[in-house]
Amino acid sequence: MKRLLPKVAIGVVVVAVVAIVIARMSRPHADGVPQSQRPADTSMAGMAGTPGMNSGGNGAVTLTPAQITQFGITFGTADVRMLKDDIRAIGVVTVDETRLTQVVPRFTGFVERLYVNATGQHVRRGEPLLDVYAPDLVAAQRELLLAQRLDGQIGESPVPGAAGRPGDLMEAAKQRLRQWAISDAQIDTVLRSGQPQRVLTLYAPSNGVVLDRKVVQGQALMAGAELYTIADLSTVWLDVRVREIDAAAVHVGSAADVAMTGLVGHELSGQVAYVYPMLDSVARAVRVRVAVPNLGELLKPGMYATVRLASPVRRALTVPNDAVLRGGDRNIVFVDMGGGKLMPHDVELGRITDTFTEVLAGLEPGQRVVTSAQFLLDSESNLGEVMKSMMSQMNAGDMSKNAGTVDMPGMSGMPAKGAAPSKAPPAKR
Repeated sequence: MKRLLPKVAIGVVVVAVVAIVIARMSRPHADGVPQSQRPADTSMAGMAGTPGMNSGGNGAVTLTPAQITQFGITFGTADVRMLKDDIRAIGVVTVDETRLTQVVPRFTGFVERLYVNATGQHVRRGEPLLDVYAPDLVAAQRELLLAQRLDGQIGESPVPGAAGRPGDLMEAAKQRLRQWAISDAQIDTVLRSGQPQRVLTLYAPSNGVVLDRKVVQGQALMAGAELYTIADLSTVWLDVRVREIDAAAVHVGSAADVAMTGLVGHELSGQVAYVYPMLDSVARAVRVRVAVPNLGELLKPGMYATVRLASPVRRALTVPNDAVLRGGDRNIVFVDMGGGKLMPHDVELGRITDTFTEVLAGLEPGQRVVTSAQFLLDSESNLGEVMKSMMSQMNAGDMSKNAGTVDMPGMSGMPAKGAAPSKAPPAKR
């Protein structure tokens, strides 16, 4: 008996609530028509006594001119515009690989003197780097001087078949020194002096900055050993990572605007020099190389930069970005149908720029679209649909047809208000 009392009490409360709802719906309105027989009203009362919006059956919302002004609703236009895709990405400054040079001796020897002895030092093409003593070079110079003396005597030889053209021996000796990277100026110095030079100087092959130095004073040199790595920083590369979704819009020659993280106010311009053919499967990004002039060497390798890449211009149907109400599974644009009627349209979107969004389907050129207060309109549209559905179900339900039993889950056979209660068998003790 104690277990039945709570269930009976809950049933009585539910029946009372349902009876009140039925009584209010059956109560005549001011025009004499019961509420249950009146059409569904999906208008909202508004705030602070302001007349609400009227929602149609297709999700449309109808507003008066005063409401449009009060709610701050503005409009734009769906139109075919010139669309330029701007892609933003992060880049890192790197050395231009085509402007890297290395100083490598082609002979063995010993370092007599270092002129450039620090990493980061600037050098110019033709500037001396180090003096080298190499026994092989001394021997080659002596052969050059000997060839110079013998060159004039070859044509005077009485031996048959020994005659040759003047200069052949000396040219062969010069070529040997050139293969060891000895310049013509140094060869001419030896010929003018008539004495072999004990040490020869190695010069910088290009302008730039010494990135790496692997030689010290007095060091023994081996042929092929790396002595210096020199980088020309007048032009640098930006290693940019572009998202997979944006990779198709980037091409060689695309303009690039660069903003450096460590250089506020310095806007630089460059262009895409190369798009790597491989995709980073982890980051889902494509590497892009951007060449940028480095005036004053303000850009240092390792710096971060924000890069904006501009793709070729094309024409497309677009709307202002503020016109699109983006949801999880759909994108909506409210279109002005005239007379204050605003109807939601499902649209399919394409590229998104800083100002406009491309519309692939769902709109026509020239349509007037809402660019503000879309959330308010969408809430009213959804609320109107829900209220209309609820009122339709209540008008067609059993509450307006059955005055007897009210069927509710878990309370089958419960008598309605005014019905005689049925006698239940006494509970067993």
